[in-house]
Amino acid sequence: MSSEPVRRSGAADTVAGFLAAFAIFFAAIGVVYKPLRLILPAILLALIAVGIGGSYARLARSALFACVVCLPLGMTVAVVTRHSLW
Repeated sequence: MSSEPVRRSGAADTVAGFLAAFAIFFAAIGVVYKPLRLILPAILLALIAVGIGGSYARLARSALFACVVCLPLGMTVAVVTRHSLW
């Protein structure tokens, strides 16, 4: 009988998870309020989280996808509603 050793997440994994969560939050807010000011840094946060990887790699990839989808959506919403982009 064999079993897999328990993989403990380190500090870098935790930081990657928080960065990915912040990126999703900032991208969602950026859709309705100043998309360039919020979504571009969110993409940077998501890229850093993807680079760290670890046990939250799937969340980091999802955050990057969410940011990339929110950027054109936020730009479209800002143009249609005549709000500032920056």
